Amino acid sequence: MILKILVIAGIIALLYFIYKKNKAAALNSKKEAKEEKQKEKERANEMIECSTCKIYCELNDALLSNGKYYCSKECVKKIK
Repeated sequence: MILKILVIAGIIALLYFIYKKNKAAALNSKKEAKEEKQKEKERANEMIECSTCKIYCELNDALLSNGKYYCSKECVKKIK
């Protein structure tokens, strides 16, 4: 009788620790995803210099042509 109770208690404890481990892993993955999203947002606000007119514009607004960044289509056409 006592052996059955100990086995059941052991199984319950094992399931509890597995549940806690999975919950902690899920929280860590959510935290990592949030940090990655924050880094992407910071990169999006990064300022770069136009290769033609030398003004600064945001990276997500800039145009990439031949490995150089430009602020507008007009600046790209000036080079060609």
